Amino acid sequence: MDDLRPTRTAAFFDLDKTIIAKSSTLAFSRSFYQGGLINRRTVLRSAYAQFVYLVGGADHDQMERMRHYLSSMATGWDVQQVKDIVSETLHELIDPIIYDEAATLIEEHHLAGRDVVIVSSSGAEVVEPIGAMLGADRVVATRMVVAEGRYSGEIEFYAYGPTKAEAIRALAAAEGYDLSGSYAYSDSATDLPMLEAVGHPYAVNPDRALRREAATRQWPLLVFTKPVRLRDRIPNMSLRPRPALAAAALSAGAATAGLVWFAARRRARSTRSTRWRTRTGV
Repeated sequence: MDDLRPTRTAAFFDLDKTIIAKSSTLAFSRSFYQGGLINRRTVLRSAYAQFVYLVGGADHDQMERMRHYLSSMATGWDVQQVKDIVSETLHELIDPIIYDEAATLIEEHHLAGRDVVIVSSSGAEVVEPIGAMLGADRVVATRMVVAEGRYSGEIEFYAYGPTKAEAIRALAAAEGYDLSGSYAYSDSATDLPMLEAVGHPYAVNPDRALRREAATRQWPLLVFTKPVRLRDRIPNMSLRPRPALAAAALSAGAATAGLVWFAARRRARSTRSTRWRTRTGV
């Protein structure tokens, strides 16, 4: 009888404060203001929310308030206009805040033959372009209901907490991933279900709650501190997306920004010796 156990593995990455140094959803607030989607008061409120998020992270209640705030704010927005704004400002806003350590780690997972999957509570309209920029294999993100080309204000799928783990298991079943041999990375205790779903969980720039859990469970701790432009990492690099970006099944879109992950392309392995890299064992 043939052995039907899955043999492929994957690396699952949260996005905000794990791959990039800010909240991807809030990063585009000024661009949305310039595009006429929000007013100055909303820009200031988003800036304050970004500050609070960066300083202390976000617990369950804060994430719920953020979800309601964003879905309410985006109600009636033209979806194509949002996509156009994100496309026009993506490199200016997101490229400079990608962690060098995260980009290198993503590359190493690809070189090891693993798929890279971005799992984010942000929406698809922002993450898809980010994915195309770095080049990802799969994406799980929040998806908003669209009616006649505009956001209705309802959320079809919220990629948060337990639903992230459920989506990972569904994707593993569809793609044949062995989760016991797979990896997951996040900064937040709200992602504990996702981290618990794999055999190799890592806490990256963890909030206080996740730091305690990681210490109790003896999970490795990674500290990413070096945001860097992708073009500065490798001069004259081609930002060509990976050919198989299967975002259709689990991709999602959320209020101000959509998050579709794009995994980093296979580039030459860096020879720099860093503390976080030796811990990964990748």
